[in-house]
Amino acid sequence: MNTKPRLARRALAEAAANAVLRQMKIEGLWVDPEAIAATKGIMVQPKPDTALGVSGMLIKAGDDFGIMYATNIPSRGFQRFSISHELGHYFIEGHPEALLTTGVHQSRAGFVSGDPFEQEADHFAAALLMPEAPFKKAIADRDAGLACVEALRRECETSLTATAIRYCTLTSDGVAVICTTGDAVDWCFMSDGLKQAKGLTFLRKGIGVPSGTITAQFNASPENVRTGQRDEGQKRLSDWMGGGGNYRITEEVVGLGQYGRTLTILTCKALSMRSEAEPEDDDEDALIESWTPRFRK
Repeated sequence: MNTKPRLARRALAEAAANAVLRQMKIEGLWVDPEAIAATKGIMVQPKPDTALGVSGMLIKAGDDFGIMYATNIPSRGFQRFSISHELGHYFIEGHPEALLTTGVHQSRAGFVSGDPFEQEADHFAAALLMPEAPFKKAIADRDAGLACVEALRRECETSLTATAIRYCTLTSDGVAVICTTGDAVDWCFMSDGLKQAKGLTFLRKGIGVPSGTITAQFNASPENVRTGQRDEGQKRLSDWMGGGGNYRITEEVVGLGQYGRTLTILTCKALSMRSEAEPEDDDEDALIESWTPRFRK
């Protein structure tokens, strides 16, 4: 008997989102999830009294489907993501059969759940609201970092967190996106560019925020997080993830207000995979690392 837990099928989820975009003939950067729901006869309504921690619901009554989304978080970007998350449960193969045995499924969207079905719906929502081709083009037109994420957030009308994660997975820049609560890491995404650095220690959920980082200093004052303050500065990648390279990074930090979390973006120019990227002259170790050939096994 195979007792190994099922892993989230990100590729399947993103393929399902891409299929919807093709069917709807959507080629631009902005997507309307409610219009997509309407084409399937799915009624979408707000639900002010959604249970704490629940972002939305997918409901099935006979052959009819409905979506309800939480409004206790007043972010339109998060609400659009929640609607798209429920569409993921509708469109991804196997989800309706597995999740709607009672006719109602309650979701926790926003990359906060460890459940593979919820993770798949999150990946579907990100791929639906931030289509890969136009999103990559928009990244290429901008400098790396938080300003790029914020510009894309406005164009896609998505949450800062979801946009940062999508940016990290699609960019050629050397970046990491980290979410923290107090002195603990919630999650970390690393771009392919950043993964070029050797000997990095992956930041797993629950690990302590390294002392001496701008994020650690920022989180020491809960008021910074609650009021959405910001900070930034120059650090070393080894301050966060160890490794042998002496890579300089820009660390940008923003408090996420009522979420109680902090979003951190690390940007390393020396690890960019953009064709025009050049290592910094005064980073000798980074220079050596960036020109060391790497081969696929």
